[in-house]
Amino acid sequence: MNIGLISHDSKKKLMQNFCIAYRGILSKHELFATGTTGRLIEEVTNLNIHKYLAGHLGGAQQLGAQIEHNEIDLVIFLCDPASSKSHEPDVNNVMRLCDMHNIPLASNLATAELLIKSLDRGDMEWREIYRQ
Repeated sequence: MNIGLISHDSKKKLMQNFCIAYRGILSKHELFATGTTGRLIEEVTNLNIHKYLAGHLGGAQQLGAQIEHNEIDLVIFLCDPASSKSHEPDVNNVMRLCDMHNIPLASNLATAELLIKSLDRGDMEWREIYRQ
């Protein structure tokens, strides 16, 4: 499965900790992340991550393009609802595209853990059929 990872600045440490905790599961899949988030995850997990540009430089748009082409199966976007970003329209577009293309999206830690455990159990195999 192809997993997209994105996080607001205030949630990057949480994303690192999440990826450390679920490294075993994540290592079985292809990971895609915005530039800074991907670099920070790689530093603490040694996972191989395909990195886009930083979110504010177009990385969120690159992730959105992969979603539009049905090349992402799951998105974990740890967002900070209390902070507004200049590139917020791009991030909101990622969420909108996930809804349009029926791609599971976690926007908080609780949902991210549910989705990653579901992935490990094989509950996401329907995505492979949906992708074809």
